[in-house]
Amino acid sequence: MPVPPETIQRQSVVDLLAHRLRQDILSGTHRPGALLPPERDLAAGYGVTRTTLKHALSRLEQAGLLSTRHGIGTRIRNFLHEGGADLLPMLAAHDPGWLTEVFEVRRHIGALIARRAAARRTADHARRLDELLQAVRDAPDGDAAQLADIEVHRELARASGNRVYLLLTNTLFNAYLPVRAALRAPFEDSIAAADRLAPIVRAVADGEEDGAERAAEQYLRATEEIMLDSLKANRAG
Repeated sequence: MPVPPETIQRQSVVDLLAHRLRQDILSGTHRPGALLPPERDLAAGYGVTRTTLKHALSRLEQAGLLSTRHGIGTRIRNFLHEGGADLLPMLAAHDPGWLTEVFEVRRHIGALIARRAAARRTADHARRLDELLQAVRDAPDGDAAQLADIEVHRELARASGNRVYLLLTNTLFNAYLPVRAALRAPFEDSIAAADRLAPIVRAVADGEEDGAERAAEQYLRATEEIMLDSLKANRAG
């Protein structure tokens, strides 16, 4: 059933307003801990209806940037004090500095996961890692190779036997997936991408804990440098 044109238009206004409010909050225009102005004033200031404003505020509340209490108003949350890792995609999209920190954590956590995976992997994990590595090698383009690479790291987290590592892996990937098109450089040559990744898979399959940790550290550091250089070039262009 076709969506009425006015619904699409109204939704796009909410999207734009939510984005503008989010940018204003993260840039400090609306400071953490402060109450937002009354809805009537805020809506007038952004040139939207109060209904549109309510929808946008609801999205930001669900995202963890706002909290609303009846009779008091809507407060900007101090996300560095109260927030969680679910805010990372939003923060990384707003400020590239967050992305640099995400990659640092990715490197440290990824090396630890590889070590644990080498200690705890099963034959099924080893077989699945080989299949996923082949999927990277056979990927038809950089985008597909990048997504296939992510699945290898998810399987490493599963092989660690610790579900928290899997959730952390998902969180870190989600943090940079919104800008992944600008981070595709290490995966444009899928065969080279698979060759860089292969030492981790081999070490994990062989149960070599030190080797797996070393290989993961080298791989994650190398791809981090390539991706961040690519992102800088993309922004400069």
